[in-house]
Amino acid sequence: MSWNIDGKVVLITGATGGIGLEAAIALAKQGARLVIVGRDPDRTRRAVIEIRDKSGVQAQSYLCDFSRQSDIRGLAAEVRRDQPRIDVLVNNAGGVNKRWLMTIDGIEKTFATNHLGYFLLTTLLVDLIVRSAPSRIVTVASIGHRGGTMDFDDLGFERGYWIMRAYRRSKLANVLFSNELSRRLAGTRVTSNSLHPGGVATNIWSGAPLWTKPLIHFWLRRKFISPAVGAQTIVQLAASPAVEGVTGRYFEEQQPVTPAPLAEDEAVARRLWEVSERMTGRRKA
Repeated sequence: MSWNIDGKVVLITGATGGIGLEAAIALAKQGARLVIVGRDPDRTRRAVIEIRDKSGVQAQSYLCDFSRQSDIRGLAAEVRRDQPRIDVLVNNAGGVNKRWLMTIDGIEKTFATNHLGYFLLTTLLVDLIVRSAPSRIVTVASIGHRGGTMDFDDLGFERGYWIMRAYRRSKLANVLFSNELSRRLAGTRVTSNSLHPGGVATNIWSGAPLWTKPLIHFWLRRKFISPAVGAQTIVQLAASPAVEGVTGRYFEEQQPVTPAPLAEDEAVARRLWEVSERMTGRRKA
């Protein structure tokens, strides 16, 4: 039987604006049962209303700050309590920081939010996702991963922090994680793919330094696409029967493409997984 998103439970993080919200609306219009996660209570309530008004679907919602591991553990516990199944998990929450910041868990904030947040939530829910198979895990990365590095002796750039270095490393980690997850889930009928949504005009760069704002808004803006267009690859990987069974791939503009060579290094991916387990307190499977 071909994949059909109608009636399936789709959990999307970072769904209160931008591509996350647009993907939620598009999937709801196709009949998905939406479960969204946001950080801000007011924005999350407004997102639920907007999804309902534009699709007729009443989404369920949860709150979580993905820079805090206690929040992620609490979210996973609530989801497991409330949801008998998860057919699609979309890892989309993220952000950037203009200066070096440490989280309450003692980890550089960009890496903590953009990579470890995905890793921890996914590993806390993966058994539920496997029981729901066939199911899908979609990880929103970025073309910026191509400029990323992976220094395991200084993952948080305590030496030489710069906003773009931290962002690119976190996005490289997303692709490495998605690929390694695919290998670990072989034979379970759960697929894991990552994607670049395009140069999307969202507020993710609101935390960038002031001197970069003119560059972002007046030079890069002409290359930006709308959040609705950027959400299309998320929707494709979550809902399309055409990618049924496709796993361990990286997508740009709704096409599978070869990621950066470092993103395909299985030894680096395994080490990142092991380091991520230690940083989140997760035991090895």
